[in-house]
Amino acid sequence: MSSLTASFVSDPVELRSNATEDDLQVVIRAAYRQVLGNAHLMESQRLTSAESLLRNGDITVRDFVRQVAKSDLYQSLFFNTNSAYRFIELNCKHLLGRAPLEQTEISEHVQICNGQGYEAEIDSYIDSDDYSQNFGENIVPYPRNIRSQNGIKNVGFNRMLSLLGGAATSDSSNQAQLIATVASNLPQKIKLSSVGTSGASSTTGKRFRITAAKSGGAKVRVSNISYEVSYAQMSKQIKNIQKMGGKILSITEVG
Repeated sequence: MSSLTASFVSDPVELRSNATEDDLQVVIRAAYRQVLGNAHLMESQRLTSAESLLRNGDITVRDFVRQVAKSDLYQSLFFNTNSAYRFIELNCKHLLGRAPLEQTEISEHVQICNGQGYEAEIDSYIDSDDYSQNFGENIVPYPRNIRSQNGIKNVGFNRMLSLLGGAATSDSSNQAQLIATVASNLPQKIKLSSVGTSGASSTTGKRFRITAAKSGGAKVRVSNISYEVSYAQMSKQIKNIQKMGGKILSITEVG
């Protein structure tokens, strides 16, 4: 294994039936670290009730991860101050241990988040087949795209490393890291934090079409509208659409 990935790879942490209190604390710390993106956690911010339920066997690790992701702390760190795209990037990283796979996946989550709300968006990851097949009930999610996996394209490796080691090393950053490369299906250029911000190769001159559903009142028929923007304008246009109550349906490269 190369030194580039070695620092990100660790053995999965699983809560077993014969776990001691020390074992339980290892699981709890791993869950907080993974779901909160290495954010500093004060003692007063711990979910003591959820920890007790896990200790007593009343909930599984999956349930505990769900409670952390639905907590006021997670919402304040990653939802309230971020664009929908950045929020989805981080949800994939924190809850599925991988980067977004393609634009259709992001579009689906944008629609869930806008149409069904915050908690439904969190549930969509934790109740997914992807989560079940990789973590089950008692394994803490972990960065898995930095290992070769069947069914996962190699581009996922670069994208996950960019989320782990680029500007997104601090998950407090509210800038989406993969918006251009996922939207245009381009390879991700890896740039770790020691050398600068991660980004796509040759994307800044491209243009993209954002298709959105316009909001309307009860008596107004909803219609779709498209915006053609440069890469530099994309994030601002997405935020403007969301501020106006629109729903993003797709983003495609137009040249």
